[in-house]
Amino acid sequence: MVAIPTVGKNIYLIGICGTGVGALAGLLKAQGHDVRGSDVHAYPPMSDKLREWGVPVLEGFDATHLAPRPDLVIIGNVVRASNVEAVAVREQGIPHMSMPQAIAEFGIGQKHSIVIAGTHGKTTTSALTAHVLMHAGRDPGYLVGGALVGYSESFRAGTGDFFVIEGDEYDTAYFDKGPKFLHYRARTAVITSLEFDHADIFADIAAVEKAFAGLVSTVPADGHFVVWHGAERARRLIREGAKTTRVTTYATRKSEGANLWLESFTSGPRGLTFTPVYEGKSLGEMTLPLWGEFSAANVLAVIGALRDAGLTADELRAGFASFAGVRRRLELRAEPGGVAIVDDFAHHPTAVDVTLEAARTRWPGRRIWALFEPRSATSRRNVFQREFVPAFAKADRVIIGSHERLSEIAAAERFDPQQLAHDIMARGVAARFVEDVDAIADIVAAEAKAGDVVMVFSNGAFGGLHEKLIARLSK
Repeated sequence: MVAIPTVGKNIYLIGICGTGVGALAGLLKAQGHDVRGSDVHAYPPMSDKLREWGVPVLEGFDATHLAPRPDLVIIGNVVRASNVEAVAVREQGIPHMSMPQAIAEFGIGQKHSIVIAGTHGKTTTSALTAHVLMHAGRDPGYLVGGALVGYSESFRAGTGDFFVIEGDEYDTAYFDKGPKFLHYRARTAVITSLEFDHADIFADIAAVEKAFAGLVSTVPADGHFVVWHGAERARRLIREGAKTTRVTTYATRKSEGANLWLESFTSGPRGLTFTPVYEGKSLGEMTLPLWGEFSAANVLAVIGALRDAGLTADELRAGFASFAGVRRRLELRAEPGGVAIVDDFAHHPTAVDVTLEAARTRWPGRRIWALFEPRSATSRRNVFQREFVPAFAKADRVIIGSHERLSEIAAAERFDPQQLAHDIMARGVAARFVEDVDAIADIVAAEAKAGDVVMVFSNGAFGGLHEKLIARLSK
């Protein structure tokens, strides 16, 4: 077992309401440290969770917030070098580190680190891995970038030998522009996919590949890679740069080069039913309350990763069947007037595409609305302007919204929501651009019918649209 770091440090976190930083604050508090921090525009669920954990949040950034002087400051990656608190930390010589560095020191330590990386599926796969280990009594440590349904926290220190962490390729901090996952000491590295994303920091797919090549180089000779068969770039990087020969390649169908696959799987209203096969040996039929082929692939990633924990097929089966999901991932928020309001984090065309496919299997025969907020750094740019068209065209009704920070992007590089709505219409799907959030809620309330499924796609709050829809439709 791994010793938890000495308790009692006074730790201050700048940007504490971010999903990862907030979860880290909770983990540190649970370990016995004195924790506080600052942020702007805090909104649920993180603001509520920090209050619940007893972690004070100071509004805005101000150098006076650093009194009394903390023993350590952790700086989130959204914080710029010019931030007044970051400047004060440097001027006062206060010890500081990035969020990934802190996770490595206070969370992972000497534990067997299972790092879940990839363009898509990281949060659900991480959550499912942690849950199956928990259900099997392995008491893992974990930190997941989303709220696990049925768990009070998205983190755990754990007394077991494993630590599950979502490995992000985004940069670490203003003083460390390398990917976060380089800090996580991966013994088991899962790569679910490798596509272009994060257009604000990566110039092209080659730059993304370079980041993942860095991850590949960190896995030791006795380590283990688990990689999706369809992630050809990732598989090439592993062939070219891996120190270990232990590689599990998974596919949803029997495929050349895959040693873990599904003999069969179906996705219906109650979820997935599937039969995994490893090295020619069937593990027996299993069920999981998740939907779509992409979720089936994520299940295989978990099975591959947990080979290192020695779980039996029965332990896997029981863990999968008891999983309750992750908030903001095809999450049914409410069903006022028979209209399902579904919250989903997707903001990349591939994620939108597979999520709409999954929704068709969960709610077969029902009319599906897709409401989209272009909020992420990449979706506010026009790099996926064309790719979003066929993805959203899988819905029956589409409303493309706007975002207040669109204007920050140069006009030549800016996403055009009105053009996207026009192009979706050209495919025969009813679509429109509506800038005002209240107007979107009014349209849905006026036109949605019992049985409709309204999917809200955003990596933020979308101006409170979920709550507005529920309130209007409840009338």
